[in-house]
Amino acid sequence: MAQGDLDRILVIEQAVFRSPWSRASFENEVSGDPASLSWVAELGGAVVGYLISWHVADELHIGNIGVAPVAQGRGVASELLRNALSVAAARGIAYATLEVRVSNERAIRIYERFGFGPVAIRRRYYSDDGEDALVMAKDLAGAVESR
Repeated sequence: MAQGDLDRILVIEQAVFRSPWSRASFENEVSGDPASLSWVAELGGAVVGYLISWHVADELHIGNIGVAPVAQGRGVASELLRNALSVAAARGIAYATLEVRVSNERAIRIYERFGFGPVAIRRRYYSDDGEDALVMAKDLAGAVESR
């Protein structure tokens, strides 16, 4: 992910999330912070998805994955996730975590395919509507390929 990707990322972010991240949040991710591990996915030279994560201690925390509506269902999120988990495993990171809306069944199924399991519920986590978040985790000591 680079500064030049941000305009397209913001279009995707606003199209797919009820409470989109601000431009400043994305700018922070491309500022050179060594904890930020962020990627874009391109199809035909156009940015169609992105993944933001942070390496903190022995954890990879996945903060945001977005895929343009026209590219959904084409494996973009899976490829971004596969890449992030592979990089994390290669760096010796022990586990990965994330939060996902309890109503986002499509995302939950993707995470389960990659070996993430539920570990907790964060009550009223999302400020826009008070929806709960499902906290999921994956041990990276094993394979990162989807099942």
